[in-house]
Parts: sequence; structure tokens; C-alpha cells
Amino acid sequence: MVLIITEMDNLMKIKTFKGYFLPKNSIVISIIALFAALTCILTFFVPITIPATNGYINLGDIGVMITGSLFGPIIGGIAGGFGSALTDLFLAPQYALPTLIIKGLEGFIVGLIANPRKYNQKFNYRDIIAIIIGGSIMVLGYFIVEMIFYGPAAALIESIFNGAIQFGLAALATIIFDITFRKNIITNLPQAFDKIFIS
Repeated sequence: MVLIITEMDNLMKIKTFKGYFLPKNSIVISIIALFAALTCILTFFVPITIPATNGYINLGDIGVMITGSLFGPIIGGIAGGFGSALTDLFLAPQYALPTLIIKGLEGFIVGLIANPRKYNQKFNYRDIIAIIIGGSIMVLGYFIVEMIFYGPAAALIESIFNGAIQFGLAALATIIFDITFRKNIITNLPQAFDKIFIS
């Protein structure tokens, strides 16, 4: 019993955000790199260009939302932001900085609300709220950026595609993932998740 209490005290002394470890251990850093790469690949996969804004519709939000819902706000925010922004450096460099902020915030919010540290045993209402708010941040964020760059008409055109296609596909994929895989992944890999968040 004393050993368990001492171990918990030691864990609490390590810097965390709401029980999620900051990227200071090799597991967290490796997962950030891996899921940033996955998000980058999904963003590159079949981009649909929107001529009105020089932007493009993509599948990257699937990676952003799944990363947040599986690993929480720290990994979700960093991997989502950097993975998406990396693709923009190649396909639409004018969006790289806004993407870093928007997608980073999306992944962070999805992870924060879904909170897999506490609510990973089954899909629940928090997951739905996380997906809706995270996706809305993405749509609204790009609407604001595109309104500044190209004006309200062009921004409205792209926001329709962002909302209907990009957000819709990401929401569906994340729901399926959370229902089907999340519990088993977290339960079966305690040695990894003990380095990601405090159980």
C-alpha cells in the first residue's frame, strides 16, 4: 500500500496537463511524431482543390480527431497541428501557419473534451460533443482565415465543403474508431498509455 501511494506521489510530481504527460518522455514524443506523420499522409491523400480560395478539401481531420480521442489533448493538439501544417507547406504554404493553429486547437479540444484518460471504456456523449466542437473550430477557423485572404463569398464556398465533406468524413471515421478500437487499444497497451496519461 505504501509503495502504491509513493508511486502515485512520484507521478503527480511529473509535469502534466490534467493528468496527460507533457512531451518529455520517448513514448509521448514518438507517438506525436507517428501521428503527425499519419495526419500528414491523410492530408496529402486525394486533396480536392477549391479554386475560389486556393485551399483544398482533405482527409487530414480524420487523423486529427482520432489522435485527440485516443491520446488526449497534448498529443492530439501537437500531432494534429504539425502534421496538417507540414502538408500545407507543400500544397498551400499560405495556410501553413493558420493550419498549425486551427488543427492544433481542433486536436487539443477533441482530446480535452473526449478525455480518454477518464472515459475510454466506451463511446459516450462526450465523444459526440468533442467531435462537434472540434469540427466546428476547424470550419470556423478556416472561414475566418479565408475571409481575410479572399473575402466572404469565397470563404463561404469553402466552409460548405469543409463542413459537409471534411468535417463529416472525420466525424464518421472517429465515431467508428472510438466505438470499435479505442477501448481495446488503451486496455491492451498499458505499458504505453501509462507514459501518456495518469490512469
